[in-house]
Amino acid sequence: MKTTTVLLATLSLSISSLLQAAVPASEAAKLGTTLTPVGAEKSGNAEGSIPEWTGGLPKASGTVNPATGYPSDPFRNEQPIFIINAQNYTQYADKLTPGQQAMFKRYPDSYRMRVYPTHRSANFPDFVYQAAARNAINTSLVGEGSGLQNFETAIPFPIPQNGVEVLWNHMTRYRGGSLRRTHVQATPLANGTYNLVHFRQQFTYRDQLRDFNPNKPGNVLFYYRGQVTAPARLAGDVVLVHETLDQVKEPRMAWIYNAGQRRVRRAPQVAYDGPYPASEGQRVADNLDMYNGSPERYEWKLLGKREIYIPYNSFQLESTDLKYSDIVKPGHINPDLPRYELHRVWVIEGSLKPGSRHIYAKRTFYLDEDTWQIALADHFDARGTLWRTAEGFMVPLYDKQIPWAGVEALYDLISGRYIVSGMRNEEKTPVEFGFPAQAADYTPAALRNAGVR
Repeated sequence: MKTTTVLLATLSLSISSLLQAAVPASEAAKLGTTLTPVGAEKSGNAEGSIPEWTGGLPKASGTVNPATGYPSDPFRNEQPIFIINAQNYTQYADKLTPGQQAMFKRYPDSYRMRVYPTHRSANFPDFVYQAAARNAINTSLVGEGSGLQNFETAIPFPIPQNGVEVLWNHMTRYRGGSLRRTHVQATPLANGTYNLVHFRQQFTYRDQLRDFNPNKPGNVLFYYRGQVTAPARLAGDVVLVHETLDQVKEPRMAWIYNAGQRRVRRAPQVAYDGPYPASEGQRVADNLDMYNGSPERYEWKLLGKREIYIPYNSFQLESTDLKYSDIVKPGHINPDLPRYELHRVWVIEGSLKPGSRHIYAKRTFYLDEDTWQIALADHFDARGTLWRTAEGFMVPLYDKQIPWAGVEALYDLISGRYIVSGMRNEEKTPVEFGFPAQAADYTPAALRNAGVR
């Protein structure tokens, strides 16, 4: 009996260890050797069109613009090596997504992609690399992938084994710990007319709170607060979100302060395919940041890696020399502003689970291997028709070692409308990373003060 008890205890311990470890230590040892510290392939491709990762841009690669808080463009003197348009895109089809190809068909006279030399410019602070290495052998999924345990800081699965692990890398990627900014959104009609909506936004990851206790970390991954500041008819409304780490144990918590009613109420609709505020129906809640929230409604399949032309090093799109009218054009943003480069991406596909509800029946995400950001996303309706396609425009903030996707666009291929958000070109207040915050700043009671017009 004693022997049986010992064997059962040993077996239980072994099973527990297997559940806790994402990859064995021998596999994790590849991080920083054949793999980058966050799990990308360190080497370039055979053709030489994707270079080796050599550490990303140095912190002193340029100067910081005091008006935006963003650094200068170290690639500003480069010219496109070629341009893809409706007449030649089939030549590059193996390196284009279905969404990109659909844009050439939808807008044959105006849509084009300027392709530049590839620069693997992204990097992170050393403490992020160290956390990712620990996560590789310690972090595991809970609740069929709807939560994490034994996770710290960022990038729980630098060597992912399945699609949902890849998705969690996007949702937990390093974004500076905390951020405060103003930004502008537009939802043009098919003819190009639009009104601007202005936002004040901030978020803080739990380990960046001044009152964070690592011995009692709780279940909140990060805190988010977003306020509409203009136009006047929308100004004052505030959204508050507590994004949970184990969403099986405790789903996302959200509240809205309605300035007209002067009251705070719970907002369970700020999730999944609930309407996103002030978006005129062009975006649902989980479209923000290319994807956010619980992955539970989809079966996520890892399709592997591909080489794709993705938006990258998008410094020009952030230029203070631009007006918003220079960016927002009929059908899509001005094609003379984005920069595309050839990069390796992880490809994952989400198919709606039987019995689950969402306006998108299938979604395909393309994640940059060096940042874990979703760079491109395709969304399909219940008939299997490609409905919407999205782009996230990454800028490596090399002075802070933050790969930052400030501007994102979501195109409706059927209606001809789109939404573009995160624009800061005419804003007067710089983006602020690392600002001090405490949990009390993200309570429902704090919404009333934030929402005063």
